[in-house]
Amino acid sequence: MNASQLDLDFRLVRGGFDLAVSETLALDGVTVLFGPNGSGKSMTLRAIAGLEAGAEGIVRFDGTDWLRSDTDTFIAAHQRPVAHVFQDARLFSHLDVAGNLGFAQRRAKGDGPEVLRTDVVEVFDIAHLLQRMPQGLSGGERQRVAMARALLTRPRLVLMDEPLSALDVQRRAQALNFIEQIPERFQVPVIYVTHQIDEVVRLANQLVLIAGGRIEASGRAADLMSRLDLPPFTGRFEAGSIIQASVKSHNSAFALTELEIAEGVKVEVPFLDFPVGEMVRLRVRARDVSIALTKPEDVSLRNVLPASVEEVQAEADTAFAEVRLSVAGQAVRARISRASAHELKLKPGKAVYAMVKATALDRRLLTRR
Repeated sequence: MNASQLDLDFRLVRGGFDLAVSETLALDGVTVLFGPNGSGKSMTLRAIAGLEAGAEGIVRFDGTDWLRSDTDTFIAAHQRPVAHVFQDARLFSHLDVAGNLGFAQRRAKGDGPEVLRTDVVEVFDIAHLLQRMPQGLSGGERQRVAMARALLTRPRLVLMDEPLSALDVQRRAQALNFIEQIPERFQVPVIYVTHQIDEVVRLANQLVLIAGGRIEASGRAADLMSRLDLPPFTGRFEAGSIIQASVKSHNSAFALTELEIAEGVKVEVPFLDFPVGEMVRLRVRARDVSIALTKPEDVSLRNVLPASVEEVQAEADTAFAEVRLSVAGQAVRARISRASAHELKLKPGKAVYAMVKATALDRRLLTRR
């Protein structure tokens, strides 16, 4: 899928809240707008969609101005080639699932890639729901139908505003499986709003951090998650890194899977039901990473990885220090005590070992087709 370009340079004042966004985004895969509640994520999405008539400035998609105040250009929401999936599915209650899909097909005005009804029914696993009414669907089922319906309008961009916020943990995990297929299977980029860090790890190719109505940082998700200057936005306790690896082998006797980060650099995780060769990405929490100067022997830790120190940042007036390590060229964060950082004499370039419990690794599938 070729990346689309979204140019944003607008301001929107509502009540006492001032949102000012200036950023150019290459929309390749899923771009996640992440930040705390009230940071301006949803307002940004609504301005992109054309649902905020008070926005002033520029919103441009692939060279076409959707908003340009100096020329009085404003393309109405229904004329923009975008599809929306909101927190509530907003299905037509008087139509069954098949009727909701049919309505989208008949009203499709987008000029995006052709999407076949048979494909969305298969991908979102809704064939058995076609004759059901929305009132009889679970929350997860309604959202799957809403996503299928959105794609049948043939959009060039899909906008999702915290679509899984009403679902429990299990149904949210299932729904993420469907969302991550949209860009590759249907060749349509997605902009996704959330304040859940696990959704960032699972979905984000590109990450945009928003706080107080301003963009604090944007870029590749793996790069931003490993930066030590962003804990106020990514969260200290849940901060961590994203590591990509491939499935190397399975140990059925002990229910473990071996992953390869790079040639000769392997980690073990609890069993993954993925084929050998499958690409995955791991979320490694900084608080689950320990550091040693020499390779330990006779310990229960399954993952002891050669690494080098890239950056050390002590937190003044606290007991903690953040350390960014390089493991086979990928960034790994560690959150240790300042006392340990001092005693180990950690500094950039120092060779160390990063140690992680197999049971601490949070697995997230990332299929590369």
